[in-house]
Amino acid sequence: MDTVIRNTRVMDGTGSPSYTADIAITSGRIAEIHRPGNGPRPTGRTVVDAHGLATSPGFIDMHAHSDLALLQDPSHEAKAAQGVTLEVIGQDGLSYAPVDDRVLPSLRTQIAGWNGPGHDADFTWRTTGEYLDRLDHGFDGAGIAVNAAYLIPQGTVRALALGWDDRPATGAELDRMRRLVAEGLEQGAVGMSSGLTYTPGMYADDAELTELCRVVAAHGGYYCPHHRSYGAHALRAYAEMIELTRAAGCALHLAHAVLNFPGNEGRAPELLRMLDEARAAGADITLDSYPYTPGCTTLAALLPSWAAEGGPDAMLARLKDDATSARVRHAMEVEGSDGCHGVPVDWRSVEISGVTDDRLAAAHIGRTVAGAAADRREEPWTTARRLLLEDRLGTTVLQHVGHEENVRTIMRHPAHTGGSDGILHGAKPHPRAYGTFPHYLGHYARELGVLSLEECVAHLTSRPAARLRLPDRGLIREGYRADLVLFDPGTVAAGATFEAPRTLPTGIPYVLIAGRFVMKDGRRTDVLAGRTVRRTPLC
Repeated sequence: MDTVIRNTRVMDGTGSPSYTADIAITSGRIAEIHRPGNGPRPTGRTVVDAHGLATSPGFIDMHAHSDLALLQDPSHEAKAAQGVTLEVIGQDGLSYAPVDDRVLPSLRTQIAGWNGPGHDADFTWRTTGEYLDRLDHGFDGAGIAVNAAYLIPQGTVRALALGWDDRPATGAELDRMRRLVAEGLEQGAVGMSSGLTYTPGMYADDAELTELCRVVAAHGGYYCPHHRSYGAHALRAYAEMIELTRAAGCALHLAHAVLNFPGNEGRAPELLRMLDEARAAGADITLDSYPYTPGCTTLAALLPSWAAEGGPDAMLARLKDDATSARVRHAMEVEGSDGCHGVPVDWRSVEISGVTDDRLAAAHIGRTVAGAAADRREEPWTTARRLLLEDRLGTTVLQHVGHEENVRTIMRHPAHTGGSDGILHGAKPHPRAYGTFPHYLGHYARELGVLSLEECVAHLTSRPAARLRLPDRGLIREGYRADLVLFDPGTVAAGATFEAPRTLPTGIPYVLIAGRFVMKDGRRTDVLAGRTVRRTPLC
């Protein structure tokens, strides 16, 4: 055998009780699972004595924002060190494929707060297939750090078809969007995402989204919406997505399924009852969440949607105009803008985590908007407006608006999977980017007992693999791909904190992708074993 992992506690991804065995690997796959007393033990060129360590399938991050990071950072320790062996990117309806020369510059500006400006990315692709090929080529053809699956971003598709206009699509424009979605799925995307509090995706009505979901369903993909409200109208927004996908006959995966802001405290059971009723009636619904209370987005995303119509340059022009800026402020602070989920913004809860212009960092990073404004003896909106203009909409923020009880309740649900929603850009990112998966294992499973370790592993492995329709990942089985994580059940923990968010986790000494060590003895190797994982065609 190429590698043998001896004396390990196998958590096979099913949620069943763990057991002791040797795992033998050859040619990138699990060749033998040998239990004690069952004949001769396998031998290998490399042997890891894993006494005291658990071995599980590799973790699948169902909501990642590594669209450029996978092409810019060969080590990608933020995810490799957590045991993530597959990320699902193209999230929230905005990413870099499919694009054309007209749309790409505006997209880069709009999501610079998520991914950085991308100055060192070549952007040679235009179609979804070309982007996936670019990922496969990776660094000088060697590949990328971890595997990646892609969702067609509905907002990007809408920008291609009709720009950043807030209006219904014409018949011809809807036909073009259908074709773009179908082409992306045929080229390997696993589904479609939306960002329905982000422009221009939020300008689509339910009829338009339903038509696109019918295309997704016909190709065996799933719909992953960031829906229209996680705040004042959250339960109504969840119900809208359930009904929309029911009408389209499409599988539904609810992105970062949270209930935030003051009015939703303790309401997670209402959400789960709604999901259970729909699932009992035959709906195919799953969800993901991150194990933290604050959210993370761009400062510009909190503005009302009408302020963004026409694209980033139009938004900047409106912010420069005093009268229009006053209207924006009223919408945010008094009415509750749709960008802020219908809730009046509390500037004390909005922490500045990243800027594109480094000159702005010292005075803002780690400060709330209210705190930075107090330092300057000005109104919070004055600070926010100035920052939006000077940073050209590239500012990233944390919103401290979540509820711990809701977080724990949702993660117990049998349809739940793990997703970091990890934005890697910025000087002080959300710690979920570096800590989600060990935080689930260490804090919520071992310390709090919200889930058993075996059940927690199932949430992070086999359940997302089933949603992605992966026939040979997500479980420890003979013949399955050797994407594996070895961790210490007694010490595994997130190192990342809000004060030091880029700290790597502890207790994860080994990670393998396709049988190759991407983490060994707790250190990142130079192995680039990641490739794209493309949609499995319908039989």
